[in-house]
Amino acid sequence: MSSANSHSKHACVVGMGWGDEGKGKIVDLLAGDFDVVIRFNGGANAGHTVRIGDDAFALHLLPSGVLRESAVSVIGPGVVVDPLALVDEIEGLESRGISLSGRLLISDRAHLVMPYHKLEDRLRDSGSQGKKIGTTAKGIGPCYAEKMLRSSAFRMVDLVHLDRHTDRLKMVCQRKQAILAAMGADDESLHDDALDFDGVRSMLQSVKNMLSGYVTDTTSWLEDAISKGRNLLFESANGMLLDIDHGTFPFVTASHTGLNGVPAGAGVSPHLVQRCVGVTKAYATRVGNGPFPSELLDERGDRIREVGREFGTTTGRPRRCGWLDAVTLRRSVVLGGVTEIAMMHMDTLSGLPEIGICTGYRLGDETLRSIPADADDFGAVEPIIEMVAGWLDDVSSVKRFEDLPDAARKYIVRVEELVGASISTVSVGPERNQTIHRTR
Repeated sequence: MSSANSHSKHACVVGMGWGDEGKGKIVDLLAGDFDVVIRFNGGANAGHTVRIGDDAFALHLLPSGVLRESAVSVIGPGVVVDPLALVDEIEGLESRGISLSGRLLISDRAHLVMPYHKLEDRLRDSGSQGKKIGTTAKGIGPCYAEKMLRSSAFRMVDLVHLDRHTDRLKMVCQRKQAILAAMGADDESLHDDALDFDGVRSMLQSVKNMLSGYVTDTTSWLEDAISKGRNLLFESANGMLLDIDHGTFPFVTASHTGLNGVPAGAGVSPHLVQRCVGVTKAYATRVGNGPFPSELLDERGDRIREVGREFGTTTGRPRRCGWLDAVTLRRSVVLGGVTEIAMMHMDTLSGLPEIGICTGYRLGDETLRSIPADADDFGAVEPIIEMVAGWLDDVSSVKRFEDLPDAARKYIVRVEELVGASISTVSVGPERNQTIHRTR
């Protein structure tokens, strides 16, 4: 991938929207040039799809670079790990002939997603009184909240030394039963064997032997790797518009999703990464609730969903589709530290005679060039849409930027002008080789 920052030794890949941008493909493409790929945030709520020939791999906790045998994959301390989901993912790859022995490291400081976190997630979202966030119900938010409470949280190092935490685990499980009952959990859920002390301890014991061999001090390991000159690639689990501080709150995830999340989430210096690849689709999508000004609630949105196969990797839910939003992308460029952009799904827009770009918002008599902090205000804005010429030709086999239809090239240049960053990569299909690397 060529850009002004391509000489930078270490790099980061972030999503510029509400997730599902295609980060998995870009990480997989880049990983061939890197020695280590690190996940630094999120958990099994992520869904990154990588296609290699006729094979498709859906990754949730494992870094997308895990499919590159030359790279070591690291799950950093900022990730929250569902141990059962991780075991399933490892076993799923091994059943397809992909061994992670010697190629996977899990931070001993990463926190554990427990069964009661998942039930709490469902209960909290169902009782949001009109502000239902639409989480993946994977327990991510409650686990991060537990992390801040500290005394009731469990980490990977606690899994390794499980016998030391028997009494504390029993106490926490008893407290959780009472809390979940107060939140309205039904008797069937509360008496689920997976939620009581014996069930939780049995689950942890069942995964301990497989996972313990991967657990280590990844912060020190990465420090050694850097000193040895190894190239590091950092992978965000979620889009910038879902960032806990800078996203469309409260319809966000529970972690920092941009370059700002790398130092704490991976355990490296904030000065390490100078190259940040932001990933966006050629249009916008969103899963779950929350404001979406450029959403298309017509046959054009339906067409994009069907042609682009816009259904969630993690949940299977149909994604909401709309025109590309240059306002949110510009915000992600600034806050996400984006130095170059990879634009995905250009092939999905083929066949549309006109394509829209959201360039601003109107709220009452005011014209806005940024995202309102208040979700109700953001939900009430009227998008300012600039229509540009579309293209009818199929672009899925195009290999060079110069060979794209004239309207497609102009569309890319217009987006660059609006968001303030260069588009260095254009994806015209899901395969590795359906990628245009743009030179300057």
